[in-house]
Order: sequence, then C-alpha cells, then structure tokens
Amino acid sequence: MTPEQITALFAEHGDLCYEGEGITQLQHAWQCGRLARQARATPELELAAWLHDLGHLMTGLQGSPAQRGIDDAHETLAAQALSGLFGAAVAEPVALHVRAKRYLVAAQPRYAQALSPDSVRSLALQGGPMSPAECEAFLALPHAQDALRLRIWDDHAKDRGQRPASQNRVLVEMSAAMRAVIDGQRV
Repeated sequence: MTPEQITALFAEHGDLCYEGEGITQLQHAWQCGRLARQARATPELELAAWLHDLGHLMTGLQGSPAQRGIDDAHETLAAQALSGLFGAAVAEPVALHVRAKRYLVAAQPRYAQALSPDSVRSLALQGGPMSPAECEAFLALPHAQDALRLRIWDDHAKDRGQRPASQNRVLVEMSAAMRAVIDGQRV
C-alpha cells in the first residue's frame, strides 16, 4: 500500500462505526494519534496509533465482525500492509496490539472491567487472557512495550465527545504523520 491508498481507504470507509462505541473508524484513528502525540511518542509509534485498525477497513466487513462471531485478524492485515512501507517500528506494535489486550487482561484484572462490550466480544475470539507462559513470551518481544502503550491509547480513543473539525483535516494530519515517518527513514 502507498500513503495515498491508505488515505483513500480512510476517506472511503472511515465513516464505518465501531459497534456500540458511538464513533467512526476515522474518529478513532484521530483520537488515538492525538493521544500518542500528547504522550510524546516517536513518529513511528504515533503513526502506529493512527493506523492500528487499518485492517478493519481492508476487510470490507461492516459493523462489528465480533458481534457476528468473526475474528477479522485486522492486526495482521494492517501490519502486513504497513511493514514494507513504514518498517517494523510501525508494523510490529500494530501486529501486537491485540496480543497486548490479551496480556493486559491477564496481568491486570481491573483492565478487563474497563473494556468496551465489543472489545470483550473480540477478546473471546482472539484467544482470551494469556497464560503465564504467553505473558512471558509476549513481554520478550522487541515491540511489546510499544504495543502496550498503543493498546492503552486504543482503549481511550473512543470518546464520543471528541470530534475533529472535519474529515479533510483528519486526513491531512494522517498524511503528515505518514510523511514524517517516510522522511525520517531517508535520513
């Protein structure tokens, strides 16, 4: 995928709603990217925050696949699309953000209580809480800490009260985040 194709995908399908969340895919991406920027994430991790759910748009499935008992493997689709263009520092936290949820549910019992209903449904489809051995293996992965940060932003980026000024403005900001990573790789 090219940055232009990613932007076009969000322009065309970014209005898909998160079932029961009251926000769209584009609003969620924007909120997550803003949370990463506020946390002073690297440009790569900020871009991962923007694009972590790109795979949902790539599947063509409407609404919540989890409600229909489908694990759309969105994290894998997105990571594969992003890897060649942006590298591992973007693709790996995206690939691991679902496993990060599974880890957090296992490691922090209160975390599960704060999950949205759709996240609870998808958690069951994605394997449920990790075992102690899975937790240990996850934490040993090179991008596990970034995936955990991304996961927390992902969970908090569902605020119905935070709306961007316009779709066009969001797409411009997303494009700028992509350009910052591409330009940084050329240094």
